[in-house]
Amino acid sequence: MSNTFSQIYIQIVFAVQNRQHLIRPKHEEELFKYMTGIVQNKGHKLISINGMPDHIHVFLGLKPNEAISDVVRDLKKDSSKLINSKNWVRGKFSWQEGYGGFSYGHSQIKDVARYIENQKIHHKKRSFKEEYIGLLNKFQIDYEEKYLFKWIDY
Repeated sequence: MSNTFSQIYIQIVFAVQNRQHLIRPKHEEELFKYMTGIVQNKGHKLISINGMPDHIHVFLGLKPNEAISDVVRDLKKDSSKLINSKNWVRGKFSWQEGYGGFSYGHSQIKDVARYIENQKIHHKKRSFKEEYIGLLNKFQIDYEEKYLFKWIDY
């Protein structure tokens, strides 16, 4: 689109089906590189990606020609195919339905990227449920807990 300029920064958060701890540290690098490729091949800019065994954070600069839901659909679909084709888990891997999408301004990029890069440190003190509900509250998003991810406490 000529003469169209935008700066849309979105943090996307989604979880493994039933919040199982299936993303192994030994596979993270390959998975994150693959997901980076998905984002870049769609024309978006990957700023940061990281996660835990049960969920992923993807922070990107979104082009205005595609809906966030389409990006998430393709990330989940294509990464599930990768994980299943590599037999990284017993049985069939899938992501849980739904996701969180949170927008940020240009001045917040470094802080959000640093937060995502330090996921393992944050989750020593705070569960994914606390983190996710904290984001929903911070962004003043109305929700009913019964419609959130299926929570499994470890």
